[in-house]
Amino acid sequence: MAYYGISSNLVIYMTTKLHQGTVKSSNNVTNWVGTSWLTPILGAYVADAHLGRYITFVISCAIYFSGMMVLTLSVSIPGLKPPECSAANVEDCKNPSVLRLAVFFGALYTLAIGTGGTKPNISTIGADQFDVFDPKEKIRKLSFFNWWMFSIFFGTLFANTILVYVQDNVGWTLGYGLPTMGLAISISIFLLGTPFYRHKLPTGSPFTRMARVIVASFRKANAPMAHGLTSFHELPSLEYERKSAFPIHATPSLRFLDRASLKTGTNHKWNLCTTTEVEETKQMLRMLPVLFITFVPSMMIAQVNTLFVKQGTTLDRKVTGAFSIPPASLSAFVTLSMLISIVIYDRVFVKLTRKYTGNPRGITLLQRMGIGLSFHILIMIVACVTERYRLKIAADHGLIHKTGVKLPLTIFVLLPQFVLMGIADSFLNVAKLEFFYDQAPDCMKSLGTSYSTTSLAVGNFMSSFLLSTVSEITKKRGRGWILNNLNESRLDYYYMFFAVLNLVNFVLFLVVVRFYVYRAEVTDSVDVKEEEMKSMNDK
Repeated sequence: MAYYGISSNLVIYMTTKLHQGTVKSSNNVTNWVGTSWLTPILGAYVADAHLGRYITFVISCAIYFSGMMVLTLSVSIPGLKPPECSAANVEDCKNPSVLRLAVFFGALYTLAIGTGGTKPNISTIGADQFDVFDPKEKIRKLSFFNWWMFSIFFGTLFANTILVYVQDNVGWTLGYGLPTMGLAISISIFLLGTPFYRHKLPTGSPFTRMARVIVASFRKANAPMAHGLTSFHELPSLEYERKSAFPIHATPSLRFLDRASLKTGTNHKWNLCTTTEVEETKQMLRMLPVLFITFVPSMMIAQVNTLFVKQGTTLDRKVTGAFSIPPASLSAFVTLSMLISIVIYDRVFVKLTRKYTGNPRGITLLQRMGIGLSFHILIMIVACVTERYRLKIAADHGLIHKTGVKLPLTIFVLLPQFVLMGIADSFLNVAKLEFFYDQAPDCMKSLGTSYSTTSLAVGNFMSSFLLSTVSEITKKRGRGWILNNLNESRLDYYYMFFAVLNLVNFVLFLVVVRFYVYRAEVTDSVDVKEEEMKSMNDK
């Protein structure tokens, strides 16, 4: 609620209060959102290597809360609030002072630092509460990420409806004050549960472990490759059992890295790694092509809180009488459709498909991601057609060159693209989060989860880059695609460009899926070991 209470309507605040144009305000939003999703890499590193997930999360919550408090003060105290302006063209307004901008953006990026420790760790802490060696808990864990996302978007629904309405119609002080109080209550509830949590200890830097494997492999690049298991370094099983861990057997993929565990006479840690360390590195590297594929759909998500909202400002927002729906509240339909889709998926779709596939999840995580990717193609085609219709209405009523005048077209014409985005999220975003957690080694779960947030970060930064680049190029060649006056723009071309980009990305995804090999679960290894022991006893 706190995060989306800020991000959902931020482009409106930057336009109406900070007096920024379409491209600048959109880029400022996506740059901040991108940073908020990128800092989790640092948070995951600190959690896995040094402090553990719980301590990292608590410290980050304190940073998060301080950022929310300063942000609320920056829109409340007269000396920090930007000057009012009623001009139709924001470029004619007086710019806020450097001090005001510094306090506002300083608070925003303090929030981004706080999210670095909360986003990769809280979902991981939740998943850690399930014992995968308990059959009942293992089955329940398969639904955890569905209901995790359900709870997140329940808070998002409140932000996109109540908070956005308060910000637009009551004031930004209360609009930011409410999520700040909500965050304080949320942190307090989490702390009350401390005695009941299962806590996982830090296991050392995942980046160092991976770097050692890569360096050792290159150092022994010219060494003759052996084939017997005794030629490769591995710790005794008892050593792993003492740490409540399990060794990982060698796999045929990325065989060059196997040289890191090849015994050549030197035992220095940067020359010799265990087979398990090699396989852990392989698992993280195998996920990279999947991570790259998710960058493009993450760019589409960035449009929801920027260009989609800006489109809504040009349309008739009246619902009944004097009540007008805030443009950012349309994001609530993303949330609603996602909430409904997750319930249907978990309670109906999984049960039906499980009968035919035999997969406990119904379909594989990559298949679920593929369905989400196909929806993104459809979303941008629908957005393109809707925008073309909006431009036609503007031309028919002679409103192309006018600003501040609402088109005689209901804002609900944008509804399909918001609803479809929610359905796509229920497939892609849930599967993406679960995939990167599930496929990461046990000692690198936070880092694996941060892959999911990194996808959103890069997508937002790519959105900023593309928006600026396309805007500049198209303005030089004639009618700009993205201008301050959307009625003069050609967003329909921009959306069709995204549709083609998503199609190309989907084809690349099919290639990646063709060669991806899922990692074996440690519980599978335990089951095999138990069967072997049983057969030996029978003999």
